[in-house]
Amino acid sequence: MDIENVRNANSPGASQGSTGVSGSGPSGRLHAFDGLAAAVLDKRGAVVRWTGTAADLTGFPAEEVCGRPVRELVADLPDELRGATEMPESGRVRLWHQCGDTIDVAFRTTKVEGSAEVLVLAAPTHHVADHEQGAALLRALSAQNRITIALHDTDLATVQTNAMPGTLDGRPVQPGARLCDVLCAEDAENLEAVLRQVLETGVPVVRRNQQVSWRHDPAQQHALSLSAFRLEDARGRPTGVAALYIDSADQLRARRHLDLAREVAERVGGSLDVVRTAQDLADVLAPAFGELAAVDLAHSVFDGEEPSKQLGGGEMSNAAMAPATAVWPAGIKRGDPIPPLPDHPLLRSIRHGETVVFGLDDFIAMVSDPHLVEYLVPKDAHSVMVAPLHARGLTLGAISAWRCGRSAPFTEDEADLMKQIASRGALAIDNARRYTREHRTAVALQRRLLPPATTDTPAAETAGVYLPAGGGAGSSGDWYDAIALPSLRLALVAGDVVGHGMPASATMGRLRAAIQTLADLELEPDELLTRIADLIQRLAAEAPPGDHDSVGGTCLYAVYDPVTRRCAIASAGHPPPVLVRPDGTAEVVGISPGPPLALSGMPYETTMIDVEPGSVLALYTDGLVERGDRDLGQGLRHLTDALAASCRPDRALDETGRALLADLADQVPRDDAALLLARTRAVPAADTAHWEIPADPAAVSKAREWATRQLTMWGLDDLLFATELIVSELVTNAIRYGRPPMDLRLIRHNVLVCEVTDSSSTQPRLRRARTTDEGGRGLFLVAQLGGRWGCRHGQNGKTIWSEQAIQGCA
Repeated sequence: MDIENVRNANSPGASQGSTGVSGSGPSGRLHAFDGLAAAVLDKRGAVVRWTGTAADLTGFPAEEVCGRPVRELVADLPDELRGATEMPESGRVRLWHQCGDTIDVAFRTTKVEGSAEVLVLAAPTHHVADHEQGAALLRALSAQNRITIALHDTDLATVQTNAMPGTLDGRPVQPGARLCDVLCAEDAENLEAVLRQVLETGVPVVRRNQQVSWRHDPAQQHALSLSAFRLEDARGRPTGVAALYIDSADQLRARRHLDLAREVAERVGGSLDVVRTAQDLADVLAPAFGELAAVDLAHSVFDGEEPSKQLGGGEMSNAAMAPATAVWPAGIKRGDPIPPLPDHPLLRSIRHGETVVFGLDDFIAMVSDPHLVEYLVPKDAHSVMVAPLHARGLTLGAISAWRCGRSAPFTEDEADLMKQIASRGALAIDNARRYTREHRTAVALQRRLLPPATTDTPAAETAGVYLPAGGGAGSSGDWYDAIALPSLRLALVAGDVVGHGMPASATMGRLRAAIQTLADLELEPDELLTRIADLIQRLAAEAPPGDHDSVGGTCLYAVYDPVTRRCAIASAGHPPPVLVRPDGTAEVVGISPGPPLALSGMPYETTMIDVEPGSVLALYTDGLVERGDRDLGQGLRHLTDALAASCRPDRALDETGRALLADLADQVPRDDAALLLARTRAVPAADTAHWEIPADPAAVSKAREWATRQLTMWGLDDLLFATELIVSELVTNAIRYGRPPMDLRLIRHNVLVCEVTDSSSTQPRLRRARTTDEGGRGLFLVAQLGGRWGCRHGQNGKTIWSEQAIQGCA
């Protein structure tokens, strides 16, 4: 078959067996072609030479083509080529294939030097397009200064690369170079291991992040993202590895910035302590943001107060430094005041809320004092960033971050990040400052509402200690009290109000005042707690809507009598007291606790116990025995053991109380803790006298005689006249208005107490008698002759008492 026949067979009207398809050609034949066809034409356009690749492309051997015009191979000559006298330099045509199909080809021509012949090179159009697109892609990638392309042979030596000076380490990479010629040995070894795995397995690696250091600058770390795939020849045999090294420093920096911002949000602000919050802020910044970080705050911020509107030099102290292991200049210590700096435009910028970056030279020039530079600048530091802590219109202080050694200087985007961090940190510090102010106010109110820490009465010496809650809980309503009662008795109180802060302190103050008032009425402990429970109900009713359930509490009330050496105790939902005997043994007092004060309608029960002189009675609140690592029972046993070990006769009670509180309370207690210790005393039997009074008016004169003899024995002759009148009036009233049995008791201590007890519950009343009245002046005389007088009711009657001061007794 010759060319003409093929051409005629495929012209319009040819046989139906021909496909007539133009394009890529027959399947299997033209798809397999992968080369560059070449032919030489003479000046008339006839083929004079025909290569094997040309035969592969068209299917025509050389003997069928040579000597014929090349136009006979063209199936459809483009209009621009019709009538042309010379071969164009390039173009696209469709050629006939021997099988009758056509092939789209792209061609280029060039004249053979020293001859009229023309060399024609042709290839299938889609192959040319693929090569052109691949070349364009390779050129585009090679032009990217952030992407380094390297082709490695099977020994991983560099065959070709677009690495230019500044792309990797600032030095050109020569063909044949190995990664170890550019990178540090360890980094090169790690990367070659990855490339070798790709070469062996054919599994590509995509975006593998790697930290590397250049060989000539090992201290500087760089972030690279490696993607690699295996190169193969036409038979699928490995010929090398293509690697793309992408500079991921910006991505890594952005990720670090996000991580740092997230860590600030998570870690800073969890504490309501100003110094702790400042330290958390410094710990987040160093060494993640800078090698060293410090937080300086205005002096007033530490105390919870607002700083001055224009925060100047010398008005701040260091609150936090990080990391803890860092070596700071010898002069800087945590808590020390920051020396004033000279006025400078950059410092004024900081005061106006701007974040400022100083190079070392700029900072030294601004400070201008060599001694101050030595005091402030860390070793090897080369730059510092300072950001003000500005919140709610107040400048609380400043953060400073230092970079030292070979680390990179601060950048503008890092200054923006520092501004955000400083804003969040300032809000957290200001929240802690405001809490500190409120907490100190509440604690101050709480302490003002508490009684004196120590008391010394005939019944006992007492010592109370109080520890407010920490960790953001605020002060609570825990309190203690020691109330001196008539007849040398002593009331001991411990209580705990529901809630925290100022409302709890205010409720505690009202309860304490009410208990003191009711204690003066000398009510029995169970009766007193019943009255207090009623008061709590009224306070709850007065509370704002929604706060009714937050008004309540518990209370323990005990009355110790040094004459009888007995103690009456009642509890409103409060933990029982602990009794430490003189021999050092300790036990929890068994009582029958009633309901908490918020619950009414349930009775309270009084428990009587005997107490030896020299014993220690401990009242406390649940904050001392309840903590995270133990329940109430464990805490009570721990307290009992600690009291047995600490309450020694030779140790002061206040010292014992402070030691116990420090040992038993949490480091950051979640609840207030209060402890009241009372070391009991007893009135000697020789200082008391007692008589039974018969229900006979004649007993009045006998009672006067008896009292006179007793006072003479005690050497209280100066009180004889007044005491005779007091005894006469009290005994007369008992015989006239009371019921037997009746008793008269005298007690001598720093006062002389005269008591008359009868079985009647009638309440005596002081009144002013009229001129014509024959009676009604008895209690008036008692009130005038004694220092004070009163009446208390017991289970079996009442007791009217009168006190007179003894000269020379405090």
